[in-house]
Amino acid sequence: PEYADILLVESTYGAKLHPKGNLKERLKKIVLDTVLKEGTLIIPSFAVERAQTLMYFLWQLQKEGAIPKLPMYLDSPMGANVLDLFSKYLDWHKLDEAACKEMCDAFHIVDKFSETQKIIENKQVKIVIAGSGMITGGRVLSYLQKYLEDPSTSILLAGFQAEGTRGRSLLEGCEELKIYGHYYKVRAEVFNEDSLSAHADQSEILDWLSEIQSSPQKTYIVHGEPHASDVLRVKLQDELGWKVEIPELYSIHELG
Repeated sequence: PEYADILLVESTYGAKLHPKGNLKERLKKIVLDTVLKEGTLIIPSFAVERAQTLMYFLWQLQKEGAIPKLPMYLDSPMGANVLDLFSKYLDWHKLDEAACKEMCDAFHIVDKFSETQKIIENKQVKIVIAGSGMITGGRVLSYLQKYLEDPSTSILLAGFQAEGTRGRSLLEGCEELKIYGHYYKVRAEVFNEDSLSAHADQSEILDWLSEIQSSPQKTYIVHGEPHASDVLRVKLQDELGWKVEIPELYSIHELG
């Protein structure tokens, strides 16, 4: 934006910077480590765009011969529906029809839950992308019931994990996870990849705001945990000299 009288800005990663470097190389290493352990790579994923982005990178790695051709599954009904939209509305993204079909063909798109059970029982080395992204529900829970206690399992957290979610617990190194009323020991290896997040980090937020030609009358920081919001508040006040406020839930602010 070039001008703003009142600005609302999110702060999910207001206190962090995304990792630099080659995402594909980091993903390749995780896959190869899992193959070496003869295990299963489970990627809890958000259904809209995140799952498709992961599919794209894994397909590219297989196509380049950087990782072996092992079975890859998309087990997310909503993710599959979004994938259909990718195929239908090709002018909305950068993949042409042939590439989109090739990417989809590299994966087995799981339909029924009975298929999920068969995949879970199959001990072959494989990659599974399943919802939900923060492990709050979805089919990924069924996979974790089977594989969480297996040291050969790798779990890749591919996005922001909010406080109070199972994903956040794994991120913070919990020793056990409660799923459907039972506790499971965390023996799987857990990886995190912030750079896949759809949320900008602190530097990207500041870069986005840098085009504003005059100070907004008031800037409100929203959509972030307290620490992240406060760090961004201090940054905006110190570097830009803006009037910044973190509104409380249900508070009312009159704009005039």
